[in-house]
Amino acid sequence: MRFAWIRCVLWLSALIVAGTAAARPAGAQEPPYFVAYGQAMEEPGNLEINFNASYGTQRGGNDYIAYWTEFEYSATGWWTTEFYLDGQSTFHDSSVFTGFRWENRFHPLMKQHWINPVLYVEYENTTEADKTMKEVVGFDGQDDFVPRNAELNGTDHELETKIILGSNFKGWDVSENFIGEKNVGHEPWEFGYAVGASRPLRLEATPRVCAFCRENFAAGTEMYGGLGTVSNFTLSGTSHYFAPILAWQLPSGWNLRISPTFGLTDASHRFMLRFGASYEFAELGRKLRSLFR
Repeated sequence: MRFAWIRCVLWLSALIVAGTAAARPAGAQEPPYFVAYGQAMEEPGNLEINFNASYGTQRGGNDYIAYWTEFEYSATGWWTTEFYLDGQSTFHDSSVFTGFRWENRFHPLMKQHWINPVLYVEYENTTEADKTMKEVVGFDGQDDFVPRNAELNGTDHELETKIILGSNFKGWDVSENFIGEKNVGHEPWEFGYAVGASRPLRLEATPRVCAFCRENFAAGTEMYGGLGTVSNFTLSGTSHYFAPILAWQLPSGWNLRISPTFGLTDASHRFMLRFGASYEFAELGRKLRSLFR
């Protein structure tokens, strides 16, 4: 019974996505999630830079702030690539650079459908001190972060894959991710999930420019956690999180997000606070080509 409610949430999310098959699809929109990925891709030639941080508490260890910077560029309408730089500062310990990631997303279907799949492949070169928690897989838990940074000096070379399913219905974005991750050494495949739902507070745009109009705000929730390994596919002993999200799109082009995050199991961090800011440079690819032509 301990994990029955988690199973109920996962089944409910699946039913929501399946239910959108009976509705006419709406246009895709960039969702505000920190962990889950939606179907929306960057516009071709655009570059988006994201600055993100996560404050985390630890039972038996010092609190920390993990931070990462994302450079997201859309090469084509069906391929978006992204480069990450990670780091973290642990209170009463030290600050360290923890590595980089290279992510690629592929949209195999150009037109919008009731359920839109996106394929995701990422290479990670990070140290054991990385605390960004861009995903939760296997039996990842808060105990992994307790040792001091000097002790977490091993390097992980990992391949991460995701199947992303996204739907849009009456302004709602519903996204489901199934995650598979493997250390390129001899570690087994580890699995995880992330589900999210979000919607702008108003769909119709106000004719005048304003910062506090409701259409500039989006709210939602996401839930994510581990599903064990290929030899032990389970919810037992894994960590899971629930996170409401609020995003604010400013007229200047900046987008701000904040997400208080709550651990749901004994293996989870008790609390995290994620926040981020992003800015998009439109048609950067075309401008660079014209500059060097």
